[in-house]
Amino acid sequence: ATGKLEELNQRFADKVKQRVMRPVPVSGISRAEETRSWEFDPSIVVANDIRDHKGNLIAAAGQRVNPLGLSGLSKTLVFVDGDDEDQVAWALNEGDRAKIIFVDGSPFELMKVHQRRFYFDQAGKLASHFGITKTPARVEQQGEILLVTEQALPRRGGGA
Repeated sequence: ATGKLEELNQRFADKVKQRVMRPVPVSGISRAEETRSWEFDPSIVVANDIRDHKGNLIAAAGQRVNPLGLSGLSKTLVFVDGDDEDQVAWALNEGDRAKIIFVDGSPFELMKVHQRRFYFDQAGKLASHFGITKTPARVEQQGEILLVTEQALPRRGGGA
């Protein structure tokens, strides 16, 4: 009768919308001050036999399997701070071959501006998996390994 419940529901809905439009930033990631690269081997060792629906053995327990040998990485993964215009411009220069993943910022706002899909690394799962702590960063396939590069960009205003 007092409208308190409706007000609480509206505040909750507004907070949810805010979080969807601007997810929680990935913690522990900052702008790259120097360029560094490393190799990442995505291979896993199979714990148990894996069989298809007909019982045929796909991979035996203890076998090392590299997913890149079975199916390559279809696009380069590019991680950026979506609030940093220089990083977004750098990522967009990667062209259509890049899947741009934000660690901060609002992918939805920039999707409208650039008419392109952007993604967000929820809870930093991907950045953590690849060991990324600086942005912008690129993950690209080279044979059966991935090359991870955190790329230092020049600062505006003539700085390094």
